[in-house]
Amino acid sequence: MRLTLYQPDIPQNTGTLLRLAACMGLAVDIIEPCGFVLDDKRLRRSGMDYLEGVDLTRHMSWNRFLERPPGRIVLLTTRADTAYTDFTFAADDCLLLGRESAGVPPEVHERADAELIVPMRPGLRSLNVAVCAAMVVGEALRQTHAFPEILA
Repeated sequence: MRLTLYQPDIPQNTGTLLRLAACMGLAVDIIEPCGFVLDDKRLRRSGMDYLEGVDLTRHMSWNRFLERPPGRIVLLTTRADTAYTDFTFAADDCLLLGRESAGVPPEVHERADAELIVPMRPGLRSLNVAVCAAMVVGEALRQTHAFPEILA
C-alpha cells in the first residue's frame, strides 16, 4: 500500500504524513510541485527522526507519476459519495491525497479508480488532511491485515 501526496501545500502536514507512513510501513509518493521546499525545517520538525524510515519517491508531475502505475488509485476527497468505511481496500492500493488548498484537478478525479470521503457532520468543510489519511490508512490496513506486528 502507498500513500500519495498530490502537490502538498503545508510542510507540517507533509511531515506528519511521512511520519504516519514510516510508522505504518507505507511507501510514499510525492507528486510535485510542492508549495514548499522538501527539506523545509517545519517538515523535518513534524516528521521528527522518522523521515529516514520512509520509502519516498518523488515525481516531477502527475504524468510522470502515471508512467509507473501504482495499482488502484483511491482518491480521498470531499466530493465523493462513498464512505471509506464502505470500501474494500486491496494491499496494493495507492491512497491519494490532494492539496490542502485546492484538492486535485479534474484529470486526477477522472483517473481515480475510486473516490472516498470521510463522513462528517453537515455544514463543516473538512478535516485536516493528515487526520483523514490516518483514519483511512487505519481502515485499509485493518482490512488487508497489514498492520505492523506488535513486538512484545
